[in-house]
Amino acid sequence: MSTDMLPLEGVIGFGGNVKSGLLLHPDGSTLIYPLGSTIVIREKGSPKSQEFLQGHSDKVSCLALSNSGRYLASGQITYMGFCADIIIWDLEERKLLYRMSLHKVKVQSLSFSYDDQYLASLGGQDDNSLVVWDVETGLAKCGSPTANDNVLTVRFFNTTSNKLVTAGSSNMDVWDFDPINRKIRPTGCQLGQIKRVVETMVIDHQDEFVYCGTTSGDLLQVSLGPKLFNNSGPKQKIPKGILCAALTPTGDIIIGGGDGTISIIGHSKLNVICSIKVGSSVTSIVMTNDVFPDGSFGFLCATAHCNMYYVRYFSGENKMVAELEQTNHYDVINDIAFPHNYSKLFATCSTSDIRIWHSQEYRELLRIQVPNITCNCVSFMKDGKSIISGWSDGKIRAFGPQSGKLIYTINDAHQQGVTAIVGSNDCRRVISGGKEGQVRVWRIGPQSQSMIASMKEHKGPVNAIELRANDSECVSASSDGSCIIWDLTRFTRNNSLFASTFFKAILYHPDESQLVTTGTDRKITYWDAYDGQAIRILDGSDSAELNALAISPDGEAIVSGGGDKDVKVWGYDEGHCYFVGRGHSGAITKVKISPDRSMIVSCGSEGAIFIWENLRPPVDQ
Repeated sequence: MSTDMLPLEGVIGFGGNVKSGLLLHPDGSTLIYPLGSTIVIREKGSPKSQEFLQGHSDKVSCLALSNSGRYLASGQITYMGFCADIIIWDLEERKLLYRMSLHKVKVQSLSFSYDDQYLASLGGQDDNSLVVWDVETGLAKCGSPTANDNVLTVRFFNTTSNKLVTAGSSNMDVWDFDPINRKIRPTGCQLGQIKRVVETMVIDHQDEFVYCGTTSGDLLQVSLGPKLFNNSGPKQKIPKGILCAALTPTGDIIIGGGDGTISIIGHSKLNVICSIKVGSSVTSIVMTNDVFPDGSFGFLCATAHCNMYYVRYFSGENKMVAELEQTNHYDVINDIAFPHNYSKLFATCSTSDIRIWHSQEYRELLRIQVPNITCNCVSFMKDGKSIISGWSDGKIRAFGPQSGKLIYTINDAHQQGVTAIVGSNDCRRVISGGKEGQVRVWRIGPQSQSMIASMKEHKGPVNAIELRANDSECVSASSDGSCIIWDLTRFTRNNSLFASTFFKAILYHPDESQLVTTGTDRKITYWDAYDGQAIRILDGSDSAELNALAISPDGEAIVSGGGDKDVKVWGYDEGHCYFVGRGHSGAITKVKISPDRSMIVSCGSEGAIFIWENLRPPVDQ
């Protein structure tokens, strides 16, 4: 039996850590940005209208867009000793044109020539070579090793395709490219006594000067004719360095700082004209087509915390106003939860926040923040009146699902952090599991919360808790290699399951006659819920541990996800994998099937949420 691809419906996420990763097509309305190993193309202002370019085997490390907007080039990171691919995409037809492999380990930077004829690529520090490619054929024209030290960025000139600039750690070169003889020759730029690490470069429209943003927080102006250092500024250096830069319509330079400041720098004196702060470090700045008669203009910027802003500069008042365009998790997502029998929204939790998303429009509805603490698990109470969550500081916190206000806190619920949580079906109790291995039952009253029982048999973290429909029993899965079925009236062990694995997830089949587990042994195991015997063992993955399981409400399909980054849909009775969804670039941490069975939601360690069409396994006739 064959395995088909699972269709990807949408993505909530954005790779904010990729320097200059946010691009705007020359049509002014199409945004292009990386998300793990996927490249997302969407309409500006419409998160729902998404298309995906999938071809990379690991994280995308850099992007470049040709001046005409026809070609997109993307480079990736790979493992030590392997070649990292560069892919040239045809954006009109949304298809892969050429896959080029020469650089080792990482592609550091890419740049198209002004006439779309050539593409320059720079390898990472393990490779340190510059290659010029012919865009029409996808073949290398010529290449050369770069400076002895690390080279970080490359740019073609704006008026000729025979010259380009590279810069990096204490080096800066102008290269003459001779396409006829297939040679490329460097000439060093004289920077005098100045030693800088150049992170980003922008060349003015006439190819007279190149402006280099450095890790020291100053902008160097270097004359490209005589290849001499000209000026540096601003006087007050930008904290944490300059990470990205762009040219304004007037020829001034917009720079993004590591401390979250966006500044407009005058091109003649390199003084700060205007600045604004947008939270975390600014990694991308891209100009939009919004240029107004009074000299005002708009641009988009992206931050390392995966927020995207539209910023407008008002020249008359000399001020900038930032408006949040898109927001996402920037760290590993630990859990997903749907409300009972409601599929239009779901909650996710990560470092220092819980977010509630609209599942059809892919937008954030609510953010609940608790700074500097990680939320490990989240769940909706069945009556929908509260969101319960377990945190790394050992507290259970409950919030209002619409207001996000704190309803109650259970302090010191678990000593080393709460790792699993579930609410009872009658909404009067909460069962929680801790990192120290205890399973505790809490009475939730209108005014107070108290512990009913503490059950200590596990010797490792409790990774998952699942409850029976009548609240009489629950089952807990632990890293100590055991799953225990607990009686919730006597608060003692009814039964236990053992395997040589760290159990990561456990489920009841909807008829509650069987249990399904998975873990680090890469197996999906079916167990008899009454006598605790293993009934069936499936090979869930060939290469990596499994972290997540979900089962459809009718019990016909299981969905699994783990370290191999694939979402797999299995027929429950046949034990065959019918569909595989590929797109994550980090280990999958959780998968869930929506209550209406229309979609599968998966989240990963890269901070992305993928929404897949839930295809049903074909039922044998």
